[in-house]
Amino acid sequence: MRIGLAVIAAALLIPSAHARSLAGEAVALTAPAGTLEGRAHNGVEGFAGIPYAAPPVGDLRWRPPAPATRWTGTRAAAEFGNDCPQVRFDGDAAPSTQPMSEDCLYLNLWRPAKAARKLPVMVYIHGGAFVAGSAASPTLDGANLARRGAVVVNFNYRLGRFGFFAHPALTAEAGGTPHANFAFLDMITALHWVRANAAAFGGDPGNITIFGESAGGAAVDFLMASPLGEGLFHKAIVQSGANREPYARLSTDRPTRISGEKAGTAFAARAGLTAPDAAALRALPADAVQGQLAMWDMQADRFNGPIIDGQSVLADPIDRFTAGNVPKIPFIVGTTGAELSEEPFASAMMDYLKSQLGEADLAEFRRAYGDPLPPALIDDYFFNEAARGYARIMRDHGAPAWRYIFDHVAETDRAKRKGAGHASELAYLFGNLPASAGPSDRTAARLMGDYWVNFAKHGDPDGRGLLHWPQVDRKDNLLRIHAGSAAIDQDSDAPRLDAVERTANTRRATEKTKP
Repeated sequence: MRIGLAVIAAALLIPSAHARSLAGEAVALTAPAGTLEGRAHNGVEGFAGIPYAAPPVGDLRWRPPAPATRWTGTRAAAEFGNDCPQVRFDGDAAPSTQPMSEDCLYLNLWRPAKAARKLPVMVYIHGGAFVAGSAASPTLDGANLARRGAVVVNFNYRLGRFGFFAHPALTAEAGGTPHANFAFLDMITALHWVRANAAAFGGDPGNITIFGESAGGAAVDFLMASPLGEGLFHKAIVQSGANREPYARLSTDRPTRISGEKAGTAFAARAGLTAPDAAALRALPADAVQGQLAMWDMQADRFNGPIIDGQSVLADPIDRFTAGNVPKIPFIVGTTGAELSEEPFASAMMDYLKSQLGEADLAEFRRAYGDPLPPALIDDYFFNEAARGYARIMRDHGAPAWRYIFDHVAETDRAKRKGAGHASELAYLFGNLPASAGPSDRTAARLMGDYWVNFAKHGDPDGRGLLHWPQVDRKDNLLRIHAGSAAIDQDSDAPRLDAVERTANTRRATEKTKP
């Protein structure tokens, strides 16, 4: 889908002059990876720009991550690493001005100063439609979350075509069994690093929670559904990332989708390579590979995103979840109150949704929602119903599951917004609110941070001073954070979500019968 936003990409791979650094007094720590010198500030120690894999450049482009080179002596760990190549955009909820480079596989870690042993470890996966995002964003700084009593980690992973790519030349090179989801392999490698090094930072390698928002939330689903993620984490949180979308296969696909190899071939031809070998593909300049891929121009003819390659991704996540092929671990899933149903997104999203639906689907929704179709359908179709569905699946497979809606709107925004937009919860979760935040904003941040850290500690979000958050049951309980307070709801939108579920299931069943 294309949304008319201005693209200024002439400086796509030009380093910014404002690389972000940690502040405070120097503090050293020795881990299995090596000795690091970070910074201690206000009761938290931070370590930034730690390589968890070798730079995926040259012959390592479009290969599984290779081990990082072990350094000698003490490595400076106060400056964040490069962002992965991308097109940035105004209005990003988690912006970054880091330099960009293919050499971008770095992670950051925060822990309470003088940390106790066996702290829970929380590993965050950033969003950005798998084509944008950065672990260096000040919004995602983990210091305030760590101050609650956790080791907090985030990291970069390969984006766009650097992260998801298939081509017949790569398939031939791999003897017919290629990887296509290099971003997921990066995530798995980062989790291996965390498990190997967590204890040195006071973390418990037997108590790791993965959590992510938007594409990062979808990545949590993929990691749960991947055999390569087995044993690397013990709890999971999906924020605005549950979906029922069908994903492309590696070499064959149905008429409604383009296969991974076909998309890769189309990209190579656009780049001037009509019959390339793997070496020619890897010789392409980085800006040609990035190719202006952006959230408002996903280039569906030559970019797939995640691909079912039979290795890191065996099937659509919803199919793996439904079949019970995921770990039975504590699970939180939820959305914001108005993900994309308010302007500037609502009109474009409604047009896109109608373009994807048949007349029978539209008639079903008009019966459930009324005519004209309201913007609320956007959020239900793309976010809310899938969140409810994943929570129910986990519940029915015997895993403890909780569902939430974050619908707190900042005090300064209430005159112009009715509901909380996509990614608006991030500043609250990480405790990185602006100076203009009011009392109810700070209360909402405390609630969300407490529930999330309690969940990481104990596998249950409840804790002293918090409203009891019940698990999802047959009444579809959910926690709603609104106007600086928490309340428990039974899903009042159930009839409408039921209509979305019926339509989604019918469309998936029809898709599977196509040759």
